Amino acid sequence: MMRRKLVVGNWKMHGSIASNKTLLEGVVAGLRDLHDADAVVCVPYPYLGQAQSLLQGTNVAWGAQNMCSTKDGALTGAVSPAMLVDYGCTHVIIGHSERRNLFHETDDTAAARFSAALEAGLIPIFCMGESAEERESDWTDYIVGRQLDSIIRRFGPHVLANAVLAYEPLWAVGSDNPATPQQAQEVHEFIRRRIARCDPQIATAVRILYGGSVTAANAAQLFAMPDIDGGLIGRASLSAQDFVPICRAANPGS
Repeated sequence: MMRRKLVVGNWKMHGSIASNKTLLEGVVAGLRDLHDADAVVCVPYPYLGQAQSLLQGTNVAWGAQNMCSTKDGALTGAVSPAMLVDYGCTHVIIGHSERRNLFHETDDTAAARFSAALEAGLIPIFCMGESAEERESDWTDYIVGRQLDSIIRRFGPHVLANAVLAYEPLWAVGSDNPATPQQAQEVHEFIRRRIARCDPQIATAVRILYGGSVTAANAAQLFAMPDIDGGLIGRASLSAQDFVPICRAANPGS
């Protein structure tokens, strides 16, 4: 089965009204003829309206970087799934390593937000990954497996049919030390095999992205690996000059 490649830009806490306009117009122009891969940008909450205005009617979708698992209520500062849907979001990042490490989010809270995203009709991009210390201790499979199991054990493997997974080794995120294509492939293959123990069809169909210092220079090699279905792109998504070639690497025929 040929899985359609997907490239997701994660702007993190970057952007301004003026710079966003330049960036998004450049991305739309550069990807106008991208037909055999998908592109998404996940922007900070205040810019969702701008993204909707500039991207609707194009082949670039937009989403958010996080959300609350609760529909509404007295939760100052929280953003509900329905609010994201109101702004035309199709995707939302769940369980990113920076949310887990800096904001103390857990497997339990990530799983709750994953389920709430699906219920709202959003596609969750569920992130998993190990630290440098965990990798050096040969704990990669344990950590990634535990994070994946937080979804499968609660909701069953079938929920992954409407989700995207992302492997983002913490030691590679925001660094100049990306995983090699073979290192990334090994973990992607592990994820797919773990899902296959429960449901081989879902394992074959689910898209698994690699995130961690993907650039225009290494994207094609990473995306050529059999179990890597695209990328979750951080700093390179902040420039159309960098992001467009990465998307094109996912669709070399365009």
